[in-house]
Amino acid sequence: MSSGPCFFALFDLKPSFEVDLEQLNVRYREQVRQVHPDRFASASEREQRQALERSALLNDAYQTLKNPTRRARHLLALRGHDVPLEITVQDPDFLLQQMQWREELEELQQERDLAGVGSFKQRLRSAQQSMNESFAALWDDQARLADAERLVRRMQFLDKLSQEVRQLEERLDD
Repeated sequence: MSSGPCFFALFDLKPSFEVDLEQLNVRYREQVRQVHPDRFASASEREQRQALERSALLNDAYQTLKNPTRRARHLLALRGHDVPLEITVQDPDFLLQQMQWREELEELQQERDLAGVGSFKQRLRSAQQSMNESFAALWDDQARLADAERLVRRMQFLDKLSQEVRQLEERLDD
């Protein structure tokens, strides 16, 4: 097991890739209300610091669990398989796909094709959903954790590409 806290336990959730986001939202709001800094305005400096630290931990846990890629990384870390944020994908087929996506995105940028960017974004979302589903299936199989790690690396790339697509969309929309 990882030495870090189990974010699922903070919200009384079972560690799983499938998370009821509404339930997570409700439990997050309940927890954060209890440690809100305003509730500790007249408390000791130590209690204020603890409330602030707990609030920061809850925020980090919430952001992690609501994001599929971060949730997948956390689950793997809980099983002792830390996946670095920045890591090269050692998968020739996926590397080729990455190059194709990057070239297509570059062409869309040069052509200032906002509609094309929208279509690209939809295909990217579909690829992300497919990877999320694949991870959920792999996660339950202890013998396939190495495959799950490879998939998380792919998921991280798609997250980064999605961010680049959003930035391009904003630039083209101006």
